[in-house]
Amino acid sequence: MKSLAALLLVLVAACSSAVRVTPPSPQGPAAAACERLANQLPRELDGEPRVASEPPSPYVAVWGAGQITLRCGVRRPAAMAPTDTVNDVNGVAWYADPYKPTLFTAVNREAYIEVTISVIHQPGNVLVQLADPIKAAVP
Repeated sequence: MKSLAALLLVLVAACSSAVRVTPPSPQGPAAAACERLANQLPRELDGEPRVASEPPSPYVAVWGAGQITLRCGVRRPAAMAPTDTVNDVNGVAWYADPYKPTLFTAVNREAYIEVTISVIHQPGNVLVQLADPIKAAVP
C-alpha cells in the first residue's frame, strides 16, 4: 500500500509543476531563521532539481518530484525521547525517526528542520549537502 501511495505521489507530481506539501507555521526567531534558510538552500540536491511547492511557502523546499522535501519550523519530533541518540552530520544533529525511516529532523537549531528522503536517495548524501546551508542560516 505504501508503494502505491508513493507511486501516486510521483505521478501526481509529474503531472504538475508543484509538489503539494503542508507548510509548518513557525513563529518568532524560528520563522526568521527559516526564511534565511530558504535563501541558502541549493538549487539542486543529490542530483534532483529544486521544484515549486504547493502552496508556496518560505518554510518548504522540494527537490525532484517530491523525492526530497524540507520543512523548516516544524514541532519537536513526537517520537523523540530525551535520551535518544542523534547523529551529527557536519555539525548538524539529526534525529532519525525509528517509525518513519525516511524522516530526519535537525534538532540542535533555533528551528526544527524536517527532511523526508525517498528510498532512492542515500540519506547521508542529502544531509551532508544540507549541513552548510543550515549552519549558515539557522543558529
